[in-house]
Amino acid sequence: MDRIEKSQVTYKKLFGDGVPAAYATDPDFQDILSRFIFGEVFYQGNLDDKLRELITLAVLATNQTLPQLKAHAHAALNVGLTPVEIKEGIYQCAPYLGFPKTLNAISEINEVFKERNIPLPLESQKQVDEDHRLDKGLDVQVEIFGDMIKKNRQNAPTNQKHIQDYLSAFCFGDFYTRGGLDLKTRELLTLSIISALGGSENQVKAHVQGNLNVGNDKETMIAAITHSLPYMGFPRTLNALGCINEIIPEYRA
Repeated sequence: MDRIEKSQVTYKKLFGDGVPAAYATDPDFQDILSRFIFGEVFYQGNLDDKLRELITLAVLATNQTLPQLKAHAHAALNVGLTPVEIKEGIYQCAPYLGFPKTLNAISEINEVFKERNIPLPLESQKQVDEDHRLDKGLDVQVEIFGDMIKKNRQNAPTNQKHIQDYLSAFCFGDFYTRGGLDLKTRELLTLSIISALGGSENQVKAHVQGNLNVGNDKETMIAAITHSLPYMGFPRTLNALGCINEIIPEYRA
């Protein structure tokens, strides 16, 4: 198949038999979009359709492009993601986007679930209690980043140690420990989210190493960033690829 045929096959798989509204007003632009995203990018790299849509949802939530987020929530269900996987992918955004933007995304997802007759709330994926969220979160941090985490905590200025506690208990204790998604998927989503934010190159580099530590290789990370390109643009994509290449020089790939 050429890229036009590929785009038609992929679009139908994701969205069904409908025709994008933009064809009525901007057909040239829609052709460029469809053929690039669905005829090229979707066929680049080693990701399956479910992981591609999960990454798409996370990046769209990061960008707050909510109409497209809603459309891709339908697509995510169409390719076999479960409601729990979709919700957990959106919840994973909270430590990096903040609560308001994450709640905006959750609202769009909930509308789609209601349209698809998916009962809410979903079954809880919580796996830590109030007394152990800090310790369990710290365990996950160490698994991802190694002993540097303990050094960071020890070296933090006294008036900033609460931030290190929040990072361990909230980001990693409240979210990374949840069910629904495995650690490799959560860490790959985090890399996509912070790459899409822009201006977070130090954190991108840290999470490149974190992805390596949990078993995501360079090929997988490049595939995730490539898949994010149509949604976050070339500047942020090239910055993220630069971070990947700095941590994993090409001769090591």
